[in-house]
Amino acid sequence: MSPTVPFAALPIEQQDISYEYGPDSAVRPDVPSGTIEELHLDSSERYPGTSRKVWVHRPAGHLADAECAVMVFNDGWWYLDPAGAVRAGAVLDNLAADGVLPPMVGMFVDPGVMDVDGVPTKHRNAEYDAFDDTYASFLMEEVLPEVESRYGVLADPMNRGICGGSSGGNAALTAAWTRPDGFGRVIAFNPSFAQMPGANPYPTLLATEPRRPTRVFLHAAHRDLHWNERAANWFAESLDTASALARAGYDFRLVVGDGSHSPNHGGVLLPDALRWLWAAGRTDA
Repeated sequence: MSPTVPFAALPIEQQDISYEYGPDSAVRPDVPSGTIEELHLDSSERYPGTSRKVWVHRPAGHLADAECAVMVFNDGWWYLDPAGAVRAGAVLDNLAADGVLPPMVGMFVDPGVMDVDGVPTKHRNAEYDAFDDTYASFLMEEVLPEVESRYGVLADPMNRGICGGSSGGNAALTAAWTRPDGFGRVIAFNPSFAQMPGANPYPTLLATEPRRPTRVFLHAAHRDLHWNERAANWFAESLDTASALARAGYDFRLVVGDGSHSPNHGGVLLPDALRWLWAAGRTDA
């Protein structure tokens, strides 16, 4: 029997909407907290001149030598911050305790920072908006080995997911598209397809390239940037990408919310996005 979805009143206004967090986004007294290790990457071959921090989250009870899945989160600390809009550490702990995720390590990767005339400057958009394999290869060749030196990691790309919002959202899809040998599952909240240099490539690529096994959870906000304009319409670009995924027969899910280019709805959705993302096609089962 299909599940019954509780009734929720439709908001009249669409701009300043705030969604309420569910119990999986809060620390639960019956769930032990996982461990978090902070790493410092002071150099990079793929992004010369950058440094960054990475946090590795391991749920309570996870054995270091047990091979596991990996979930990468772009904008690392912003997603991990327990007082932030996403609270992914608590989410991973709660879902692990409920047994709805495979054994999994979370990899929270900050964007690079460069010294520009003595001023620390984020390298975020250069890394996240580009349509090439540089960021995915950086994750696989420079960050993942740091995790693999500590924990057993499954090699199959369907045991590796990546999540991000805004520019981090298109970076997540680009990572899976350009390195399908590395990432098979994607969560993209409010992606910034509209600001990718050379325009959003995905509607054309999805229509012309053979279908891949990639699983995609896509979120769009009805009042995203330039939502009612012909050019650079962030909402429309997300819908165009979703339409292309549907026509190409991908295993994907689209959730459209009210509100603007805000992290709130994505943060609220994260527990269910992870449930859906990992509910099928795992190779550990």
